[in-house]
Amino acid sequence: MTEEAPEAPAPAPCPHVQVMSPYDAVSSLDAIKALPEGTVPLKLDWNESTIPPSPRVIEAIQAFLRNTHHLNWYPDLGATRLRGALSRYTGVPADGIIVTNGSDDALDLLCRTFLGASDDAVVVWPTYGHFLIFARARGVEPRPVAPADPFDVPAAALLDAIRPDTKLVYIASPNNPTGVVTPAGDVGRLCRAHPRTLFVLDEAYHEFGGTSAAPLVPATPNLVVTRTFSKCFGIAGLRVGYLLGAPAVLGHLSKLYNPKSVNVLGQVGAFAALADRETREGYVKDVREGQAALAEYLERRGAEVRTTQANFLLVRVPRPKRFTSALESAGVFVRDRSHLKGFDGWVRITAGTAEQMRDLARRMDALLAAEPDLLGWPPSGSDREGERAGARGGGTGSGSGSGTG
Repeated sequence: MTEEAPEAPAPAPCPHVQVMSPYDAVSSLDAIKALPEGTVPLKLDWNESTIPPSPRVIEAIQAFLRNTHHLNWYPDLGATRLRGALSRYTGVPADGIIVTNGSDDALDLLCRTFLGASDDAVVVWPTYGHFLIFARARGVEPRPVAPADPFDVPAAALLDAIRPDTKLVYIASPNNPTGVVTPAGDVGRLCRAHPRTLFVLDEAYHEFGGTSAAPLVPATPNLVVTRTFSKCFGIAGLRVGYLLGAPAVLGHLSKLYNPKSVNVLGQVGAFAALADRETREGYVKDVREGQAALAEYLERRGAEVRTTQANFLLVRVPRPKRFTSALESAGVFVRDRSHLKGFDGWVRITAGTAEQMRDLARRMDALLAAEPDLLGWPPSGSDREGERAGARGGGTGSGSGSGTG
């Protein structure tokens, strides 16, 4: 009997990739497909737009597809036409803009360009998890910097933590998942205090809050702002984002940037979405009203709530897994964030339109009728009750949604 040859070992990745874990991309799409016929899902877990994009997006893509040579040629290299529109939208010159395959691609490009093994990078904690993957892929373990209260503005903590050799600092504003906004004035002071450090400000939720550090970009050579079309503009499936930065920084990024990375339908759709100001502003207004209505409903039910200047709010519950499971049984999908350090009990809910939030309240009414303590807390006097009262009375930072942050 012939012995089988031993299986050859698989090729090994570089050492820092070898020890990494894959990004935990928890998707509700399979569960949505499995819902009973007739159930309208409320997908409130990934902070996408909760409605389809502007009709102009669909019309522009359909018109493009009716043309010849629409998909067999490469797209507009570097998205020149879209960059021109973005320059008018942001006030940043076109040579200070790079269009990317979603803002994730922008963050990856920044890490590949500016980080090397053993470099020091700082992130405000808790933070957007995919940035950590991009940094670790370069052999860098970012240092988390957290204010004493995660809902406080992080500027003071960052000033204490940044070292002379810190290569890059990542700040999401509004932050996901806290909702905290880092004011442009704080961003400017950080950049001036550490001119050799690159500050990356992730403004994925900019359209909902309206505040931005983008006006600082032309005069601040160590600041990059990243944004996306996946939230307010409603085209997450087309994967379009962009970054704003000084020409010197973009000159380095262009060495690794793939100018054909943004597909042609994404470019056409983003250009059309950007042109429809009325739809964009109407959706933002509707989301603000929806978030306020949902917060009022949850607070009336006795829950602890934090609104944000983004398109999500946070609710703190004693049994997050039970809460999210109950909502899923009603066709509602939200995101449990309670596993994050310092985020005990918090669940994130994407804010949709006012009508969608009324629909959510009706479904929660039915769940609470069957399980009245779904949002409940231990009796008054317990440790958890004391934490709850303190958090409700604090209103710190912009995580409360009422301050400028």
